[in-house]
Amino acid sequence: MTPRIIATEADLAAAAEELVALEPRFGPVVAAGPLPMRRRADGFAALLSAIVAQQVSTASAAAIWSRLEAAGLVTEAAVAAADDGALRACGLSRPKMRYARALASAGLDWTALRDAPTDGVVGTLTTVPGVGRWTAEIYAKFALGHADAFAAGDLALQEAARRLFGLEARPPERDLRAMAEGWRPVRAVAARALWVYYRLDTDREGVL
Repeated sequence: MTPRIIATEADLAAAAEELVALEPRFGPVVAAGPLPMRRRADGFAALLSAIVAQQVSTASAAAIWSRLEAAGLVTEAAVAAADDGALRACGLSRPKMRYARALASAGLDWTALRDAPTDGVVGTLTTVPGVGRWTAEIYAKFALGHADAFAAGDLALQEAARRLFGLEARPPERDLRAMAEGWRPVRAVAARALWVYYRLDTDREGVL
C-alpha cells in the first residue's frame, strides 16, 4: 500500500489535528507553534546524513555534514573514490567510513523506495551495513515524508514521552513502539511533537 505522505505544511497541520484528537495530551505542544517539517531531498545524501547523525549530538552531526558537503563527499561516486584521510578529515569515525562506503556501493534504487511502504523501506535500507532501524525510519520520515514512520529507538523521543506522559522511567524502544500504536496513522507527527516537547522542556535539540 502506498504510504501517506506529508508533503506540505497544510498536510502537517491536518495530521497534527488528527494526532491531538487521538491523544489530547499532545494538544499544548501542537498549540505552542507549528511543528517542524524538516523535509529533505531523498537519495544517497539524505541517508548518508542520517548515518552521520548516529550517536552524536546534533551540533556535531551538522559540523561533520558541513565538512562533507564542502569537500564534495555527498555522492556515491565521490564517497567510493575517497581515501580514509579525506573522510577522516571531515570527522567520520572508522566505522562510519565503512558504513559510508557500504552505502555508496549498495546500488539502492532510490526512486523505487518512494512508493514503498514504510516497512518495505526499513527492510531494504537495513540490509546496508550501518543502517539500523532508527536510521531507516528517520529516512522514511524526513526524506520520504511518511506520515506514520516512527523511530521508537530514539532516546530523545523516549525521554520526551517519559516527561510528557509522566512515566516513572524512560520507556525502552519496545514499550514506546507499543505506546505509539495509539497514534497511528500519524506517528511521524507524534515524533515531531515529542522532539518539540523535548526541546522546550530541556532546551536541547533531539534530532536534526
